[in-house]
Amino acid sequence: MKKFQVVGIGNAMVDVLARADEAFLAAHGIEKGIMQLIDMPRAVELYAHIGPAREISGGSAANTIAGIAHLGGRTAYVGKVKDDQLGAIFAHDLRAQGAVYETPLATGGEETGRCIVLVTPDGERSMNTYLGWSEFLTPGDIDESMMAESEWIYLEGYRFDGPDSHAAFAKAIAACKTAGGRVSVTLSDPFCVGRHRDAFRAMIRDHVDLLFANRAELLSLYETDDFAAALKAASNDVAIVACTESEKGAHVLAEGQHWHVPAIPTDIQDATGAGDLFAAGFLWGITNGHGYEAAGRMGNIAASEVISHIGARPETDLTALFKEKGVL
Repeated sequence: MKKFQVVGIGNAMVDVLARADEAFLAAHGIEKGIMQLIDMPRAVELYAHIGPAREISGGSAANTIAGIAHLGGRTAYVGKVKDDQLGAIFAHDLRAQGAVYETPLATGGEETGRCIVLVTPDGERSMNTYLGWSEFLTPGDIDESMMAESEWIYLEGYRFDGPDSHAAFAKAIAACKTAGGRVSVTLSDPFCVGRHRDAFRAMIRDHVDLLFANRAELLSLYETDDFAAALKAASNDVAIVACTESEKGAHVLAEGQHWHVPAIPTDIQDATGAGDLFAAGFLWGITNGHGYEAAGRMGNIAASEVISHIGARPETDLTALFKEKGVL
């Protein structure tokens, strides 16, 4: 048995969550429902204008790893933060969930990354991301022995925006695959896909075993408006496809089969982390011997829990929810 079931690599961020209305978004030039990269002056400006906020450790892959750890999975995370107040919050919160976090803290230069998440009354989130030190993850931050000791690695698509991230991913993939492990990736955002489409396509085709995406991301990846065609193209590229479609549920394609898994009706308070926790439930399911359809149901249950409250980390016992919904 390997030491870890899943090791995640991504942007180590602290989320600053605040409520805002459509007028606020318009007044500050914020496009609704997507992630926009911002610099430190823009982060300071937005922070000065938002209302009451909560600071919660976040980062897409970190949320997934925290979710798996919450379920009792053996997990670790790789992502850079600075030796500052937000960096300390991030490290403490992740370790408190039970995940291993050993990436050395950075000093000097940039600050710990943060994402100002503005949640509108409909529960949609608009993310304004200052990457800070998380942008500068390098191959030197990848512990090959950790990658070799994991059944799966989980790569965050947002990380493609970093200057050395492609090389860092390549090192992690090689170490994992050489030791018999498998590779999963989440596309993260349709605009991120648009910025790095060729790199995504090459990596997915040549190295990825499990692809996580939502409908918009998958359509962007394959440059089509035909969702069925995009699902088929993805299933031709990778062994397992897990694609979410908001209130329409999720699609899981593997071993020549296609399962549609209905969504869990939920009063949405904050859509932040829905895809992250779907991936957590799905990865926990398959690494604990459950079938792909059951893993999809676990993903939907975990996603429904996280969108029922503010913040992208689970606040209810997911194992108990799985039992309540009959998947355990």
